[in-house]
Amino acid sequence: MADTTSDDDKRETRDTFGELVNMTPAALEKWLATDASRSAGQHKDGGESTGHASGRAIVEILRKKKGDLTDADYAHMRKVNGYVHRHLAQRPSGDVRDSRWRHSLMNWGHDPLDEG
Repeated sequence: MADTTSDDDKRETRDTFGELVNMTPAALEKWLATDASRSAGQHKDGGESTGHASGRAIVEILRKKKGDLTDADYAHMRKVNGYVHRHLAQRPSGDVRDSRWRHSLMNWGHDPLDEG
């Protein structure tokens, strides 16, 4: 199947992904190894959560050169962009440092406490 995504769309996807994913590959891998990461998010049939699996894919994408990104990588980046935007809009009140909301976002490569 031919890629129908324009270069401009790919650039916009990469730019948005780069803005939203604020964790380095090493920091994300370290987070994904924690119990808090594994317990956050929705688990299908008791297996790995969708967000945890996404985090592993994000690490791979972050370690690739732009020219090596596949159509599947761009599709995943668009999924990440949508997820992070939606969940940032649902920020709970109060201290979120140890919240499931933050942990879920971190599985998707975004630490809402690292806005700098």
